[in-house]
Amino acid sequence: MKGFLVGIILTLVVLALAVVLYVRSSRMSVAATDAPLPFETTLAKMGLHARVQSEAPKRDVSGFSTAQLLIGANVYQNDCSFCHSQPQQSDSVAGTGMYPHAPQLFKSDDMVTDDPAGVTYWKVKNGIRLTGMPSFKSALSEDQLWDVAALLARADKLPPEVLDVLKVAAPVPASTSETPAGATGKLGKTH
Repeated sequence: MKGFLVGIILTLVVLALAVVLYVRSSRMSVAATDAPLPFETTLAKMGLHARVQSEAPKRDVSGFSTAQLLIGANVYQNDCSFCHSQPQQSDSVAGTGMYPHAPQLFKSDDMVTDDPAGVTYWKVKNGIRLTGMPSFKSALSEDQLWDVAALLARADKLPPEVLDVLKVAAPVPASTSETPAGATGKLGKTH
């Protein structure tokens, strides 16, 4: 029996040492473009699902007014669209460059319209570790968090005035090496 216990302890020590050596070897998947580690996706989804299901508040957002949805649309436009895109637009370059990819919340495959609004509220409020999804707990008010959750719960049937807020702004031109007329040069003098 003593030999059996020593064998178990020795196996655990060797296993722990192998994990440490693997992590320190620079071969571990850590880049956004790397394939996931074995069971990484499954374990992360299980943990997230369990946590959200136990903590997500329950609230019916179907009665939120157009004014509340407009607030949610403004918040989404300012804080979310960079990663999660906008209605009838191309996928966000930032969102698709993440691992895992940020869901494009106005695409039918990624919409969260079938999730309870409290789940979306929890994710926006708390963020999701190791995904690039930040917590907005300190940046948004309680009402704004719910307004965004209501917006996304109804993403497939929003009023036209709300969709107008979500339209893409005109793109900012890339900088060039030429200084526009009237602009200042490196020394702050106009040319």
